[in-house]
Amino acid sequence: MSASVSVPAAVRGDGIQPGPKPMIEATQSTAAVAMLWVFVVAPFVALLAAIPVAWGWGLSALDAGMAVAGYLIAVAGVTVGFHRYLTHGSFKANRPLRLVLAVAGSLAVEGPPTEWVADHRRHHAFTDREGDPHSPWRYGTGVRALAKGLFYAHCGWFFNKEVTNKARFAPDLLADRGIRIVDRLFLPLFAVSLLLPALIGGLVTSSWTGALTGFFWAGLVRMALLHHVTWSVNSICHVVGERPFNSKDKATNFWPLAILSFGESWHNSHHADPTGARHGVLRGQIDPGARLIWVFEKLGWVHDVRWPDPVRLAAKRNDSSAAALRVAAR
Repeated sequence: MSASVSVPAAVRGDGIQPGPKPMIEATQSTAAVAMLWVFVVAPFVALLAAIPVAWGWGLSALDAGMAVAGYLIAVAGVTVGFHRYLTHGSFKANRPLRLVLAVAGSLAVEGPPTEWVADHRRHHAFTDREGDPHSPWRYGTGVRALAKGLFYAHCGWFFNKEVTNKARFAPDLLADRGIRIVDRLFLPLFAVSLLLPALIGGLVTSSWTGALTGFFWAGLVRMALLHHVTWSVNSICHVVGERPFNSKDKATNFWPLAILSFGESWHNSHHADPTGARHGVLRGQIDPGARLIWVFEKLGWVHDVRWPDPVRLAAKRNDSSAAALRVAAR
């Protein structure tokens, strides 16, 4: 991919630094790529092993509770915090909430905030064309090419050694001292996300078995589920689903993932209106992330929320019946 490609002016409002800065700032080391393989494969293997393990040990209420709580915190952090807030500026948050969301997103173990935001802004700048870090269409439209592209978009792109230039795509976060601190704390937060359930399970049950099941269910399995739900937005939601809005790319709405993804799988709607705080903009489209933002707004923790504009969305409908558009209530 060319380092000379310029960023469209429309995307610069999301915080991308215009100018001659290259798209790639460095390449990952072989050791870093090897570690990524471990982080991706190990939780997924744990997920596949969940059924036989449950048959042998059972699943305690404590394990399930910790897994659900951990999932909700991390998915809210990465979808509402990393994505709608830090990447797209869908709302403005007070300083404590800004840092809490950055920490919560880090617990999803999908990368430090600045790195995650830089990758995603680059994705929007070059969606489904040269420069997109994880388009499933990069190899072509044939069956084999698309199968290869789906794997690449889902998790294969992590092993591309090119590192998105944060100075170009996330200069606002690099200038934020608090976010820089959270970036540096990524590895300790990764350890907390994975090991805290084991510690709690061991202490509550006073047993190594409780620690082990807590680590497995609320650590590995919870992390694997969240990862593959998030990654499916990159892969499945650019291939399978509906496209009610003209987004000028191949992003789709895929309803089966709406709840687990906190509304991120309304991906066509998001690409049609990237800075919108609500992705499930039509009646009946469940969007837990938008509801959480609504709660934050009612509590006075966020302001200037960019709720859907029916007029703007009607203009982007793929069909000619703008009157059929029924925007979801806040």
